[in-house]
Amino acid sequence: MRFHYAFQNIVNLKGNEKTQAEWILSNAIAKLQEEENSLQEFENMRHEMTNQLQLEIENSAPAVKVQAIQTYVEHLEQCIIRKHADVRKANVAVRKSQSHLTDKMLDEKVWTKSREKAKNKFQHETLLREQNELDEIATVRFAMNLR
Repeated sequence: MRFHYAFQNIVNLKGNEKTQAEWILSNAIAKLQEEENSLQEFENMRHEMTNQLQLEIENSAPAVKVQAIQTYVEHLEQCIIRKHADVRKANVAVRKSQSHLTDKMLDEKVWTKSREKAKNKFQHETLLREQNELDEIATVRFAMNLR
């Protein structure tokens, strides 16, 4: 006789939900890293353009060229501000995904524990039945030997 858990489909579903939550968290972390890398690129470009602007000013470059570089630096500043907001949003998404995964892990653990308890109960009952059968066989043999 083998163990059959009536709610095995729910246990499987909870496992799948946990796996799905892990994927969502993985995607959220990847998005956060992408946003952070993009922010770093903007900051690097701003640093390079600021250095170039100072060189152009020191070399007495035409005012139009200096103004164009300054405008581009200001544009990069705005991009950096927007990118900081994107990074914050990505951080919020990661924290939300972590919380969701924690909930799903707990849910799966509850159902897995329930399955384990049911299996332990089944095994205990099976052992008791087997022991009772062995006791009955021993009693019958003993009674037959007395006759």
